[in-house]
Amino acid sequence: MDTVRQSSVTPSSKSKLARTFAKVLHIRVATGVAPVDGIKKVKPQLKVKEDQLKSDLNKSNNHSLSFEENEVDELIRKREALEALLAKIFASLSTVKANYAQLQFSQSPYDADGIQSADQLIVSELKNLSELKQCFVKNQLDMPPETTLLMAEIQEQKSLLKTYEIMGKKMEFQFKLKDSEITFLKEKLEELNRENRSLEKSLNQSGPLSVLNNLHLSGLGPTHFVTVLRHTMKSMRSFVRLLIDEMKSADWDIDAAASAIEPRVTYSRADHKCFAFESYACREMFEAFQFPNFSLPNESLPEKSRRKQLFFDRFVELKSLKPKEYLTMKPRSAFAKFCRVKYLKLIHPKMESAFFGNLNQRNLVNSGGFPETTFFAMFAEVAKRVWLLHCLAFSFEPEAAIFQVARGCRFSEVYMETVAEEVIENGSDYDPRVAFTVVPGFKIGRAVIQCQVYLVNSRLR
Repeated sequence: MDTVRQSSVTPSSKSKLARTFAKVLHIRVATGVAPVDGIKKVKPQLKVKEDQLKSDLNKSNNHSLSFEENEVDELIRKREALEALLAKIFASLSTVKANYAQLQFSQSPYDADGIQSADQLIVSELKNLSELKQCFVKNQLDMPPETTLLMAEIQEQKSLLKTYEIMGKKMEFQFKLKDSEITFLKEKLEELNRENRSLEKSLNQSGPLSVLNNLHLSGLGPTHFVTVLRHTMKSMRSFVRLLIDEMKSADWDIDAAASAIEPRVTYSRADHKCFAFESYACREMFEAFQFPNFSLPNESLPEKSRRKQLFFDRFVELKSLKPKEYLTMKPRSAFAKFCRVKYLKLIHPKMESAFFGNLNQRNLVNSGGFPETTFFAMFAEVAKRVWLLHCLAFSFEPEAAIFQVARGCRFSEVYMETVAEEVIENGSDYDPRVAFTVVPGFKIGRAVIQCQVYLVNSRLR
């Protein structure tokens, strides 16, 4: 039995069995269920496959990253090219602006070559802008960014510099034009001033006092005195303006002169300094007004009962005549003597020398003559009206009295009026005080003609 069983296992059966066993063994190895002694043989094979898989995966990732980097580089390149294009556009626009400024500047004053050159440059830059547009439309942005940006910056800075230079030239030209206009206007102003002085000279003649032609001593009243005073101060202010103009022409320091007349005065406006000169003229011309002989100490007068008629007759005699006419007729009259005294008192030798370069007028007045000049004619008109006012003052019964107020006096609306509309605060901390009297005041009986004063603010303590 045993022999038969052994002989029943043939070689072919062994071979089949071996194949079956190998197949089973292969399946187990593939599924990882292998005998312990087969692990060492399977492990290397798995390691090789794993490394191969990682290698393939890395190759795939590297290929993907390389593709993304190329896309980013392309976007950066396009952005830089676009920035370079914009820089060139702005530089070209700056050039157009600079040349347009040159074109405008060349039109006034007219410069044909400058206009043609600027026009050609503008056309050239417009063509350049058109080419840049075509480059953008056709996507031909192949310009090197770094060099293009640098060149565009240089071009733009040059254009800006050219624009500023043109603006500087234009401002310089406008300055010269304005300077010429100022010179012309100054000449025109001087001409108008001469015409005004001529008109004032005509108006300051005796014509305005014609309203007093039918005046009689019995009908004399304060209103007549006020009328003469108003015309007197109008003439006085015209002469003061002439004095100031002559001072300016002689390069006098007007501020220093005003301070010398009325020291330590703070003016609310610079042009108020004219009141100091008006005060000086009134002070000199009205000096000794309260005396019947009025600055003529050697002048003999009749007894008091007859003086009123004498002064009124003097008033009537002179009021309708021009000063020059009267002085020519009566060079030794009381009025002629008054003119000489007041001229020598009012016009200082240094003043006359500065105005006219000599003392010819003063010497002529000293010798008993009268200058044939506009300056003396305007002075004589002032002297005539002050003289008439004095004659009228002593025609009243009792005589009109002159007064003025001292520096620092508190302002009173009864006796004073301000010559300027100074800013006076209404608060309790301020009190208007008199800086100086400009025009004296007068009393005729109970009537008061206010003096004119310049006020300053004085803080109460």
